[in-house]
Amino acid sequence: MGPIQSDEVQAVLNRFAGREVYLHLETTNGAYAARDANTMAICAYIRNGRIRYHRGSICGTGPFRVGLKTDDGWVYAEGLTDWELDEQGRLLLAGHDADGRLAIALELSDTPFRV
Repeated sequence: MGPIQSDEVQAVLNRFAGREVYLHLETTNGAYAARDANTMAICAYIRNGRIRYHRGSICGTGPFRVGLKTDDGWVYAEGLTDWELDEQGRLLLAGHDADGRLAIALELSDTPFRV
């Protein structure tokens, strides 16, 4: 993964638009919060949810926000810092904190993610 290049990510979001794709969306402070008894661990997770969006957009100057507009609402992720288009054509976006720990991930694929 490397730092987000918003124009390149936007081009990939445009390619996925209008098709049913698989979504992985995860946000967590999980194990990092467990070290501090005063901090509540939080997490949201969906893997292989099927989604069809008609507009995807990336905004910000870093960390970035990505929104996917569906017929019925939005899927939204904020705090994204890094990206990769892997050899299988999957868009992988992640947000890492100052210590390099994963805080958020948004991934799109034409095929299901490994479970």
